[in-house]
Amino acid sequence: MVAFLGMGLLGSNFVKALLNKGYGVNVWNRSPARAQALQPLGAHVFATAADAVAGADRVHLTLKDDAAVNEVLAQAEPGLKKGCIIIDHTTTSAEGAVERTAAWAAKGFTYVHAPVFMGPQNALESTGTMMVSGDPAILADIVPELEKMTGKVLNFGTKAGTAAGIKLIGNLFLIAMTAGVSDALSLATGLGIGADDVATLFASWNPAGMLPARLQKITSGSFDKPTWELNMARKDARLMMEAAAAHHKTLTVIPPIAAHMDALIAEGFGQYDWTVIAKDALA
Repeated sequence: MVAFLGMGLLGSNFVKALLNKGYGVNVWNRSPARAQALQPLGAHVFATAADAVAGADRVHLTLKDDAAVNEVLAQAEPGLKKGCIIIDHTTTSAEGAVERTAAWAAKGFTYVHAPVFMGPQNALESTGTMMVSGDPAILADIVPELEKMTGKVLNFGTKAGTAAGIKLIGNLFLIAMTAGVSDALSLATGLGIGADDVATLFASWNPAGMLPARLQKITSGSFDKPTWELNMARKDARLMMEAAAAHHKTLTVIPPIAAHMDALIAEGFGQYDWTVIAKDALA
């Protein structure tokens, strides 16, 4: 028996997928209606978290944050079966994941943080990416079950909390990328260029393909052989901001980057490769 606590979009679809695979699933949600909606599909709905986890071999969590995880686990604790495994898919702090791993181990339970890069449709289709880290012996038992829930499970080693950190890093990149897209569309609109033309550009020129080489360049710490000088990149940033301002458009990402470029140019890095803007990231 599997229990799921937290019936948001992700949790609900995880449950639907498990039900489709023939699992018995107990569910609980702070707002009962979301859990009750799964009852016609075969889920066993409970009024309390403690009742939902009673008899479960695995307890999965899909909640909001550290505080919610701690609160719900405290509510569930009286019903936890001895030896059950707690698997937390919530995006939390790395510190919180480390603390819970140790705290629940001291109580005789296994807690594993397994955050995901999965949307609701991925959860329903058992695709996407899930991440783990921690005790290899524990993960050896758990990963085969997690692989049934997702397309790929990435193991980031023995340190508890690493998977949580990786999740935050990935989400940071998604936020930064979306903000960059927003700036690009703002500039395009100001220049009278349609979103379809922007889409055409990125359909054939994929910046994501540059990411591995760009990451390697930055982590090498070698910026003195430029392919695009910082001075030139800063000139282009100026052109972007001037064009946006002329058409009363607001850029969110580029102005603070330009200010950082100015500081580095003042320090004498103008003729270095423009990726020098990341030189202190690994310091």
